[in-house]
Amino acid sequence: MDSSSAFELARTDGVGQAALAAAGELTAVELLDAAIIRVEATRGLNAVITDLFERGRAQAAALDESGVLRSERTGPLAGVPFLLKDLGAALAGARESMGSRALRDHVATDTAWTVNRYLDAGLVVFGKTNTPEWGNHCTTEPKLSGPTVNPWSPTRTPGGSSGGSAAAVAAGVVPAASGGDGTGSIRVPASCCGVVGLKPRRGRASFAPDGGHGLEGLVNNHALTRTVRDCAALLDVIAGSAPGDPYSAAVPPVSFLEAAAQTPSAQRILIATSSPFPTDRIDPEVVSAVEAAGRLLESLGHHLTPGAPTVDPDVVADAIAVLHTVSNAELHELARQHLGREPREDEFEPSSWVMIREGFTTTGLAYAKAIADIHAQTRRFAAGMAGHDVLLVPTLLTGPPPYGLLNQPRGTTRAFFDVEFATTGWTALANVTGWAAISLPLGQTSDGLPIGVQLMAPDESVLLSLAGQLEQAAPWAARTPPRWVAATAGT
Repeated sequence: MDSSSAFELARTDGVGQAALAAAGELTAVELLDAAIIRVEATRGLNAVITDLFERGRAQAAALDESGVLRSERTGPLAGVPFLLKDLGAALAGARESMGSRALRDHVATDTAWTVNRYLDAGLVVFGKTNTPEWGNHCTTEPKLSGPTVNPWSPTRTPGGSSGGSAAAVAAGVVPAASGGDGTGSIRVPASCCGVVGLKPRRGRASFAPDGGHGLEGLVNNHALTRTVRDCAALLDVIAGSAPGDPYSAAVPPVSFLEAAAQTPSAQRILIATSSPFPTDRIDPEVVSAVEAAGRLLESLGHHLTPGAPTVDPDVVADAIAVLHTVSNAELHELARQHLGREPREDEFEPSSWVMIREGFTTTGLAYAKAIADIHAQTRRFAAGMAGHDVLLVPTLLTGPPPYGLLNQPRGTTRAFFDVEFATTGWTALANVTGWAAISLPLGQTSDGLPIGVQLMAPDESVLLSLAGQLEQAAPWAARTPPRWVAATAGT
């Protein structure tokens, strides 16, 4: 396949590319070759940090030879090239550095349950994307691999921790790439890069074969996409539980792909443009984008009411900080076992080192209190949503932030999160409550940068139906960044 054809194919989403393969118009190998051309043309973005081209070619060739792509057993994404975030998406035999210099040579020995689901669905894995150390930052500028460039502006972060995946999708390298979300790590980069990012509800997918959950339930894995139907189809792929999981989400009455295509019933939507955390950073253009989304939803027959559920911001921030200190101490132990020696301070990001050191002294009582506080604030949040179905809020309180803001040490872990939450606002509350939340690229700043608008609900189906409805009413797929794949060729 030549470059022009590969670049043109970038405008076709994953479901569309799979349909081309199912119709015999393109093979899986041809789809992959086109994606590799796009990776090479966008090396300057530093989104893809590990090439797995040969394993991808072998998988694509096997799919073509088996004839499965043209059978009735084929799923809606079979044959589609796919990238894995280098955190939370382990692939046995592939490098898994998790953005950490201490783990630069670490290789995964097991394949994550979700990645096996991707492979079983016929997604062709051919690379891994950049991420900050252990997902600690809502920006992607690790010292190990260097910063990922936001395709919309070289001076603005692509967000994090799934920033490499978001940039690759936004630039047209792939139609979708995996991500993970602990305080906003799918939705923040979705907002920064102008793509779709859904954090599923707690328990939607398994953390097998190793974990039962991440960060005591704060973390959920899914993907970054350009279209709602790709987001829904990928959620169908990973939805489910493995034997021994501590909890799981209820199976929806229809597939998520079907839900995305359905017109939702009239929803009772609470709309807020303020922040649940102290901040002086709410951009008027973000407020305008949320208000415009509200008017659009009203025009589509939904009922909007100003207001918001409340939480105690100090209690939430304290609890999240404690959970992160313990998680970082645990990951420090992983690094120690991998290296066979005590890791050095200079092998970690400065902000991670602060969390690690605090984790060494966090007491069991403090950890138990953090978990109890998370549950108590979840109940308070749910009570505040009584009589409403959906919450409409900003994804970020600003446009895409500059580099060097969301990854700096602040002396304490709590101070670190105070700075993050002053910029991200509502995202962490979806993680705390376990609610589903989706960021949609519905707004733009006066200088053309993307603004994400966020919807939250207890389950994903209603969010995907609303997202599909909004996508039809205010299409965003035709908007491409200055560093769209064809424009970056040769740079």
